Amino acid sequence: MALHVYVKNKTYSSKKKAINNFSYLFLFAGAMLLFWSFYPIVSFTIYSSLFLKNNINVPVSDNNTSSLKDANSVLGAFNIFSNNLRDYTQASIWFPASPQLNKLSKLSIKEYTLTIPKLNIKNARVVVGGEDLTKSLIHYLPQSLPGEYGNVAIFGHSTLPQLYDPKDYKTIFTYLSSLEKGDKIYINVGEFEYQYEVASLFIVKPKDISVLEQKKDDSYLTLITCEPPGTWLERLVVTAKLTKI
Repeated sequence: MALHVYVKNKTYSSKKKAINNFSYLFLFAGAMLLFWSFYPIVSFTIYSSLFLKNNINVPVSDNNTSSLKDANSVLGAFNIFSNNLRDYTQASIWFPASPQLNKLSKLSIKEYTLTIPKLNIKNARVVVGGEDLTKSLIHYLPQSLPGEYGNVAIFGHSTLPQLYDPKDYKTIFTYLSSLEKGDKIYINVGEFEYQYEVASLFIVKPKDISVLEQKKDDSYLTLITCEPPGTWLERLVVTAKLTKI
């Protein structure tokens, strides 16, 4: 016969109840925070796979080749464990270097402004041949100016939509993917205003750098940012063509 009998008390004290309630509350808050952070990335990935990559004739072959070589020597193997984890506020990190990268721009204009009414971007500063994307948009590898024959490639940062501010250069291109064919983009160089019209949107890998090459048959504008929002995995490219001066 047992000398002692232990009976578990099934009643909880108010203190234990409070601790349990707080545990569930923090668990719920953590789940909502994860959803808040990752939903834009997941939703954009699905959207781009359904519409951007498949609905546009991407001007880069699927085998990631380009006339500008030595991509891996600059950025390393493209995976999350490579040396790609660098300061992406520097424009030169976005695409592999070319022989032009270390040359000073010979263009007389050193900066101008860009306006995209649909994105509430007004008179954003564009630095010709600049490097710091926290202070301005960057006209990368400049060889021609807006309005001239050639390709003007402009880089701008993006981030999670929750942090978007059209006046903050660290977030300014967050909603670039919402542009559609026919949307207007305006560039002011001195007293001249150039109107461009969006032609296409598509996604490329960082080594697919033919989007930076010059085309002398017309006046082109190429806007580029990192995607999905808040990551550096791929590049969203918006191409536009001059329609009015």
